[in-house]
Amino acid sequence: QVQLVESGGGLVQAGGSLRLSCAASERTSTTYTMAWFRQAPGKEREFVARIIRSSDITIYAASVKGRFTISRDNAENTVYLQMNSLKPEDTAVYYCAAGLVGGSSPTAYNSWGQGTQVTVSS
Repeated sequence: QVQLVESGGGLVQAGGSLRLSCAASERTSTTYTMAWFRQAPGKEREFVARIIRSSDITIYAASVKGRFTISRDNAENTVYLQMNSLKPEDTAVYYCAAGLVGGSSPTAYNSWGQGTQVTVSS
């Protein structure tokens, strides 16, 4: 099972930017669909973005489309989430996930990172 480690979270003002990184323990580009989810206090974990295995196809939640960009560095086995125009409602713990099938449900992923906190102040 692939191991995932996120980094890059922090505190930022509304309108600012952050880039999250997810380092994988093995090559993921052809085997796994990679995704970012987030979970705010008292809320369910929700889908943010994914990049389909063996392709550059990306899919985003409506709430982040046009502001967030998911990308992959195959040489570094790393997936990124560039977050621009951040809003207070983006505040959450962000998780990286890997799945053989992928999708918008957390149940489609069997490998998860430990999460990184993103806090957006108003």
